[in-house]
Amino acid sequence: MKNPRNHITPPRLAEKLLLWFLKDELAEEVLGDLDEKFYSTAETHSLRKARRNYWYQVIHYLRPFAFRFFKIKNSNTMINHNFKVSYRQMLKNKGYSFINVGGLAMGMVVAMLIGLWVVDELNFNKYHKNYDRIAQILRVESNGQGGIAVNNALATGMGNLVRESFPDQIEELFMVRSRKQAPVITNGDKKFREVGVFLEENGPGVLTLDMIYGSTEGLKETRSVLLSQTLSKKLFGEENPVGKTVKLNADIDLLVGGVYKDLPKNSKFSDAAFFSRLLLLFRENEESMNVWNNYNIDIYVKLANNVNHVQLAELITEKIKGHYDDWARESGQTFILHPMKDWHLNSEWKDGMSVTSQEKKFVRLYGVIGVFVLLLACINFMNLSTARSEKRAKEVGIRKTLGSLRKQLITQFYMESFLYTLSAFGLSLILLWALLPWFNETSGKGILAPWGMPEFWLAGTGFILFTSFISGSYPAAYLSSFKPLKALKGGLKFGKSASIPRKVLVVFQFTISIALIIGTITVNNQIQAAKDRPIGYSPEGMIAIAPGSPRFGQQKELLKQEILKTGMAEAIGFSNYPVTSTLGWNHGFSWEGMDPGFDQSFNTITISNGYADAVGMEFITGRDFDPTRETDKNAIIINESAMKAMQLENPVGTVVRYDPGWREAVNYTIIGVVKDMIKGDPFQRTDQSIMFLDQEYTSYMYIRLNPNVSTSESIATIGEVYRQILPEAPFDFHFADDQYNQKFEAELRIASLARFFTLLAILISCLGLFGLSSFIAEQRTKEIGIRKVLGASILNLWKLLSKDFTLLVVIACFIAIPLAYAVLDNWLNSYPVRTELYWWVFAIAGFGALLVSLLTVSIQSIKAAMANPVRSLRSE
Repeated sequence: MKNPRNHITPPRLAEKLLLWFLKDELAEEVLGDLDEKFYSTAETHSLRKARRNYWYQVIHYLRPFAFRFFKIKNSNTMINHNFKVSYRQMLKNKGYSFINVGGLAMGMVVAMLIGLWVVDELNFNKYHKNYDRIAQILRVESNGQGGIAVNNALATGMGNLVRESFPDQIEELFMVRSRKQAPVITNGDKKFREVGVFLEENGPGVLTLDMIYGSTEGLKETRSVLLSQTLSKKLFGEENPVGKTVKLNADIDLLVGGVYKDLPKNSKFSDAAFFSRLLLLFRENEESMNVWNNYNIDIYVKLANNVNHVQLAELITEKIKGHYDDWARESGQTFILHPMKDWHLNSEWKDGMSVTSQEKKFVRLYGVIGVFVLLLACINFMNLSTARSEKRAKEVGIRKTLGSLRKQLITQFYMESFLYTLSAFGLSLILLWALLPWFNETSGKGILAPWGMPEFWLAGTGFILFTSFISGSYPAAYLSSFKPLKALKGGLKFGKSASIPRKVLVVFQFTISIALIIGTITVNNQIQAAKDRPIGYSPEGMIAIAPGSPRFGQQKELLKQEILKTGMAEAIGFSNYPVTSTLGWNHGFSWEGMDPGFDQSFNTITISNGYADAVGMEFITGRDFDPTRETDKNAIIINESAMKAMQLENPVGTVVRYDPGWREAVNYTIIGVVKDMIKGDPFQRTDQSIMFLDQEYTSYMYIRLNPNVSTSESIATIGEVYRQILPEAPFDFHFADDQYNQKFEAELRIASLARFFTLLAILISCLGLFGLSSFIAEQRTKEIGIRKVLGASILNLWKLLSKDFTLLVVIACFIAIPLAYAVLDNWLNSYPVRTELYWWVFAIAGFGALLVSLLTVSIQSIKAAMANPVRSLRSE
């Protein structure tokens, strides 16, 4: 057996770092202990953990007692002296200290929050141990509109064929139901509607679920289920439920085969409250698990080592060709393997090619914002540090006269800078602890506090040292070089050139702030533009129910009549898909006069009588389905987009033949056209849609509440009727307007975070401006006193002190506006439905920044202008 120590070594960089700063007399003993610990951890746990622990221990030794650069005999006294002087400087200048520490802390906490968010995005799906080897099979085909579409839904027959055909390249394959299912899970009187994943029994093992009870092999029985930790507690409390049974939709008994830890939010399957067998959805019919005419499942594979994704995809495409149906053959289907590492940030396609996804754009955008906000804070810190240091020329002269060496002064200035930065870092940790829950709620994340992450503390330590060095470099290198006699005589002239870098940095600060203001307003305008679109139905006053009962099909008509009898509802209708979704796409439609090159799919939905009234559809022409007309069984209703796609001027009465290939062809007559209903993404164009009449094949219920009765009373009464007829299923309803508003969730999160970052950026900029204006007013105290004695008014003095800052903000406007326009125009172009970049947005941002800066500067300007000139001129 080989000794693992022969080919595994500790991280060399960490070892070199340790030897660089560690005292010689400690090096041998410390290295020996760390090496022994490293090899022990590598053998008992993993090499990655051993290396991580090694780095942690090295960083842990970054303490004064271990530094070879510190001479213990004299260093403690000098460190204590420098610390006390620095501490007293902070107390002496409380306002300056507050501005410096507070501004830097705000920048730090923004950088921390964004950094944690970016790390969370980049680590998406890494919870699954087979992350590097799992891939999803996707199909690429013509979309019937001259483009190429990439789809995930495949046929079960394909899954079985691929599993059998490539045993050397594919270690595991499992199929998952494409559409999310949210059935009712019951244990006694505890009933909960939960999102579940229905998959083949080997799926949990491939996904490496972290089991609390049982094992990932708990789905071997057809009627079995794995519960999440949260759902298990809701159903069984703290007891071990393995071996107990729960009911699925009050109909099927499922044996609990295990309980797994809740999946993190940055996992594709994070919303899965349970995992159960795919076969259950096919009514335990094994034949349904091997068909080629129904695209309803996702296929995931765990690849063998060193398998080429592209080559395997080509082999799969070639293998499947012989099993194509007519549609697949005509659309030119091919297949690709989409690795798990790309599921989140590289999950958008255009013409069959991967394009930069919105998620990746957000990662870049927030990353840039985080860097810029942190830069704002650092600029403030360095601006104020260098500005204040100019007042300390005489202090340097006195200390040099009393025998201070230049290196001692350098150490003192660096100590002050370090103390300020360390204080800001400490305050930022408190802010991070306070803001993280709000940030998680706003961003939809489940980010944990990073207190146990060595990388976080390493980055924090590096930032403290870097910022301390940069901000302390000017006073340390420049002021410490002064000749003491010249400094004491007051002969040092800093001149206008000394203020140029500070002015450049102020312009940079406000450029960022103005750009963020423009971006925030534009994001809100984009959301409002989509909200203001006519949506084609009336979600207000409508509730949606998806009853999780096997008796719903038989009882739906009774349920409808009993609810209408109460007077609490105006109309009730049923459909096979939610009104707010675009599920259900089919091809195979033809009609007289159709363009021979037309090859588009239609979004199809089955509805009942009363559905149009329940959801508030608006008819352009024609009529609704009539329950008294037998011929309406072969009638259809289309929307505006379908009418345009079909190029029909007078669509009512047109006969449309529907031949999907998996059933006999049927002729349908168009009896009505309704306005486009925004069912999918409100920022995208509306899809062409066709509605069929079917009283039986419906599973969603929509109720239009009586507007003359209070909502609470209506809901309570309807709930009583529902529970009497379907006592086995919970009365789980949703307001349709809430469901529609959820479509804006991603954009609303962007807007909320943008407002937060913009507010902090403006606050940081104003803090810096306040500090600089205070410093300049203090610097020009005598000039102000002389001008007042000579008759200058308060207004004239205010103009004198404010004009320079006003000019800087104006310059920032001229830089920020074209930059913001270019970036935002490019972002808006990714939306088919978009707002305009109105001139008033840029005007508000510019004037707003100017007003805020003037108010900030005016506080100090007016204070200085109103001061008694006798005090400032007394020494003269």
